[in-house]
Amino acid sequence: MRDDAQSGPGQSASAAEIAGGPNIEGAVSITLRINGEDCQLRVDPRTTLLDCIRETVALTGTKKGCDHGQCGACTVHVNGRRVNSCLSLALMHDGEEITTIEGLGTPDALHPMQAAFVACDGYQCGYCTSGQIMSGLALLKEPCGPDDAAVKELMSGNICRCGAYANIVAAIQQVRKNI
Repeated sequence: MRDDAQSGPGQSASAAEIAGGPNIEGAVSITLRINGEDCQLRVDPRTTLLDCIRETVALTGTKKGCDHGQCGACTVHVNGRRVNSCLSLALMHDGEEITTIEGLGTPDALHPMQAAFVACDGYQCGYCTSGQIMSGLALLKEPCGPDDAAVKELMSGNICRCGAYANIVAAIQQVRKNI
């Protein structure tokens, strides 16, 4: 996130900007540690983690797909575990560590999972990609058998409308072989 008071498209607002934002009736104060930076926020208690990340913090890499927890486009890590952020209220995560796709790598230094998605053409239209990458990365820390069927099972909560499943599995397997 930026430290100065200006933010533009694709850039997030600073914690100071957010804390001093509009007065929301009934808002609660929370602190989320997003991608290694503490964000002191005032949010409506009904705000989902997804909407907080996208609308309040202005990190738009996490996508809003179905808003029902069925597609996985909104997958982020909370304290190292994957979570469908559309099904979780932001205030439930006060003080917790949130990692979004923006917290993994940069265009000049991609995370190995991001690089594997590029190398294996696992991104197709790109809409589901951030959720796929976040789930694939979480899968590396979960019990998973060595074959493609095991990876497919653990990735079954993420839908790719383009049908790039074989490429997504190949990307995840590529990273698994190199860790």
